[in-house]
Amino acid sequence: MKIIELKELVQTKYLSMYDIVYQNKTQQNKSWMLATRKKRDKLENIFFNHSVDDADAVVIVALHKDSRSIVAIKQFRLPVNDYIYELPAGLIDNGESISTTSVRELKEETGLTVEKFIPELCNDKLYLTPGMSDESVALVFCTCSGELSTDYLEPDEDITPYLIGKSLAKQILRDGTKLDIKAFIILSNFVAGFYDSYL
Repeated sequence: MKIIELKELVQTKYLSMYDIVYQNKTQQNKSWMLATRKKRDKLENIFFNHSVDDADAVVIVALHKDSRSIVAIKQFRLPVNDYIYELPAGLIDNGESISTTSVRELKEETGLTVEKFIPELCNDKLYLTPGMSDESVALVFCTCSGELSTDYLEPDEDITPYLIGKSLAKQILRDGTKLDIKAFIILSNFVAGFYDSYL
């Protein structure tokens, strides 16, 4: 595969759309749609100069030791026009570290405080939907403390935070509740006991 051109279709504050013109393995010119959070100059540098990009956001797997629970949120998401269970998450601001973003986003979305990161479980860059987007996240594991609060939410955030024990996790997984795939995998691992030694 060879990338020939990036044609900008739409550019907004948080998301842009491009038509990737490429040549396939039989030398036919084709097009592929890309949704990206990156600005054009950075995107071109990645595509044509093979520069390395950093994660766009963090996804936080927070273990609440006092309640032996995992932290989740239920958030209204416009693209699905419904509430969906997710893990706390957020965009990494320009010049911000993964750890700083994680501390800020966990506090904003749940009111909880990061106590300790679990580096052996963390991953600095994982792709979410590579068939349509180059968006990547740092998957951050940590322990946390405090009481749940919605006092720090931004005006456009419709979020309810939860401390989910194993029995509630099992119920959420089996009752057809709308779930983000990351939350599904993490809750399944939680029920299976993968994180017990950190609680």
